[in-house]
Amino acid sequence: MYKIICFAVLFFYNWAIAQTPTKMTKEKKESEKKTDKLVVYQIYTRLFSNTKTTNKFNGTIKENGCGKFNDINDKALQALKKFGVSHVWYTGVIEHATMTDYSKYGIQKDNPLVVKGMAGSPYAVKDYYDVDPDLAVNVKNRMKEFESLVKRSHKNDLKVVIDFVPNHVARQYHSDVKPPHVKDLGEDDDKLKSFAPNNNFYYIEGQQFVVPENVNPPVKVAEPFIENPAKATGNDVFTSIPSINDWFETVKLNYGIDYLDNRSTHFNPVPNTWLKMKDILLFWASKGIDGFRCDMAEMVPKEFWGWVIPEVKKVNPHLIFIAEIYNPSAYWSYIAEGKFDYLYDKVGLYDGLRRLMQGGGDANDITKVWQNESGNFANQMIRFLENHDEHRICSKFFVGDAFKAIPSMIVSATLHSGPVMLYFGQELGVNPNVAEGFSGDDGRTTIFDYWGVPEFQNWVNDHKYDGGKMTTEQKKIRKFYADLLKFVNTSDAVRNGQFFDLQYVNNNGQAPHYNDQKIFSYLRFTEKQKLLFICNFDLENSYSTAVNIPVGAWEMMKLDPSQKYTFKGVFGNKLVIEEGKADKVKVDIPKNSVLIFEIK
Repeated sequence: MYKIICFAVLFFYNWAIAQTPTKMTKEKKESEKKTDKLVVYQIYTRLFSNTKTTNKFNGTIKENGCGKFNDINDKALQALKKFGVSHVWYTGVIEHATMTDYSKYGIQKDNPLVVKGMAGSPYAVKDYYDVDPDLAVNVKNRMKEFESLVKRSHKNDLKVVIDFVPNHVARQYHSDVKPPHVKDLGEDDDKLKSFAPNNNFYYIEGQQFVVPENVNPPVKVAEPFIENPAKATGNDVFTSIPSINDWFETVKLNYGIDYLDNRSTHFNPVPNTWLKMKDILLFWASKGIDGFRCDMAEMVPKEFWGWVIPEVKKVNPHLIFIAEIYNPSAYWSYIAEGKFDYLYDKVGLYDGLRRLMQGGGDANDITKVWQNESGNFANQMIRFLENHDEHRICSKFFVGDAFKAIPSMIVSATLHSGPVMLYFGQELGVNPNVAEGFSGDDGRTTIFDYWGVPEFQNWVNDHKYDGGKMTTEQKKIRKFYADLLKFVNTSDAVRNGQFFDLQYVNNNGQAPHYNDQKIFSYLRFTEKQKLLFICNFDLENSYSTAVNIPVGAWEMMKLDPSQKYTFKGVFGNKLVIEEGKADKVKVDIPKNSVLIFEIK
């Protein structure tokens, strides 16, 4: 009886997902579909086009070089478009704290005691109304160079996404170029109060900020850093003495929540910080960008997002908002109340796939992800295997081999009709294996330092962006990604189709030799196309097995289960199963691989 109940519950979940309609945009004609199958390519802007190979530990911008807006030329953008990209996320665009001195250009110098790395963290914004001078050939014309990049991207049919960092700013935040109507953050704060609804910052009454004792900048410190009274630190640390592991270089913004009074809220009237953030979003929207990736969105109240996103979309209804979020229990509220278009699928799918890629985990976790976390908004989850916060796949901290990511990358890209994201160099097997500066040897491409990425420079090839220096292995892995993105962009079932999880009729011995801890199977289908995916995450073993397809699945695909069908291999799979039985498909699946069949 228990198995019957479980079967019924899982069948209902599949049915519910299959019935979820493709979202439509009001702005387009009713007959025109809006696809959520975006292909987002994250560019870490200062590293992307840097061709210098010095790579000195804690090197200066002069020593190690820095990529520029102008270096991302038409050739680069055309290559990304050909690769299958629809959206480019330019990371680190807005001006942030740095150890490089730009004071001769009228830019306030930063105290190195509150800067992480020679180049500084792009998430320690010090002027919301300016772009980072590192990225300009001519610093005086830095905004024009960024605007030209936006236009160039659009000319090459690429949408532009930039970061919006709403939760925290650099300790020495100061806008040199803000519009005349704008007052700086904190300018009107009552600093004698730890909290006031219209203060932009939180203050530690009667205490001076203390720099973490083990902070040791690689440049000479001319004077001590004084902050009195101390401000709360960005990662919700309400003390004057944060640790080096805190976001000590940043200060928390006040959105009307009194954290020291049981998180009591003060949202009416609209807090001053809300109004300032709205103005900042509208400023960047006026530059012609197409979307915002919102850093640590869940550290900002969903009520703010529910207010500001519709306000900004009144000006440009086509803008998209992507939330970096790590709390599955809050997902629905940040879509329904917060009005986000897309959310990170890190805690669910990324973490589950990572365990499988490392030889552990359980393929059944994939079912749990869409059932328990994303449910009927699965198409609004943005899937990825790399970004600037995570270990590189090829690093010693992850799996050390780009090809071990193949099944996980296919699942990330095809499980539902939501967006997929790649981090620059993922398709080339980037493997950071030395300490670059502040963050040390941590398996991530540095976000704090000036650096060149050797594997990526092979593709950049002195700004030809033609892969002229790629190794044989790099050509192979990049071809896999190129083929996958082509498949994603041309497959009607992947872009627009319904989804049916086959795991529940194949696990627990229901299919012969089907190791449900290592094998995961599912259907994607539209009226035009029906696809069967069989994924083997086992790094050591191949399997001769059979995959059951229940009657209910055939009915949802509007096919007669009493008939026989041909299963034709697609996406590199050359197998053809002639007149296969509708209820069971026998396959031999190699280790660490995926078989995709089109059902005819």
